[in-house]
Amino acid sequence: MPAPLIGVSTSVTVDEYPERAYVNAAYLRAVEQAGGVPILLAPQLSPAAREALWARLDGLVLTGGGDVEPSRFGEAAHPKTTLVSADRDGLELELVDRALRDDVPVFAICRGLQVLNVALGGTLHQHVPDVFGDKVQHSQPDRRHLATHDVKLQTEHTRIGSIVGVSELRVNSFHHQSVHRLGRDLREVGWAPDNVIEALEHADQRRFVVAVQWHPEDLVGHDAAARALFTAVVDAARARGKN
Repeated sequence: MPAPLIGVSTSVTVDEYPERAYVNAAYLRAVEQAGGVPILLAPQLSPAAREALWARLDGLVLTGGGDVEPSRFGEAAHPKTTLVSADRDGLELELVDRALRDDVPVFAICRGLQVLNVALGGTLHQHVPDVFGDKVQHSQPDRRHLATHDVKLQTEHTRIGSIVGVSELRVNSFHHQSVHRLGRDLREVGWAPDNVIEALEHADQRRFVVAVQWHPEDLVGHDAAARALFTAVVDAARARGKN
């Protein structure tokens, strides 16, 4: 059968001219090396265009980027809140709803994990150092392909455990929001040494809904677990396409 089409959400410029929709190329390469065809989903698309694309998609990757607007989970903005796009929030929350409605496989990365949690009624810590201190650098100064802190995973009876096959990973990190209260039907399955939640999945393992707080798209060149995560969502999308 044809390679599955994987929707990939884009970032947008905020208060800049000209307006742009963009995504780091690492996401596209990671989807392609796993056997999928990436299709960009930009907030600027019209409702009709979104509908037409959604009807053709087999899977969804929610990418990293700016902060989720705190009003989406009932809070005033922290002074460190940055790069908020109401249009992007709106699109990605809509995409989560569509994916769960239509049982489309979802792989959510960094901001994507946070969007998933908020879409399901959860909340976020707005600035990790305020809550967890600086024991772990969650916004690393190192280059994106370098792993800088550990993550422990629950491997028994979890989808992510069956995908990566190991209980500890070394990961990269570029965020300052993190999960606070879990959204409905989600369970935490990975943690940093300071207890920041690093991985989520849907409690119903018949659904492929997996989320990580790190950036595996930048690690696929040298990390088997990163490659396995992208392969898993593309394989799930391929299997859905056969049905």
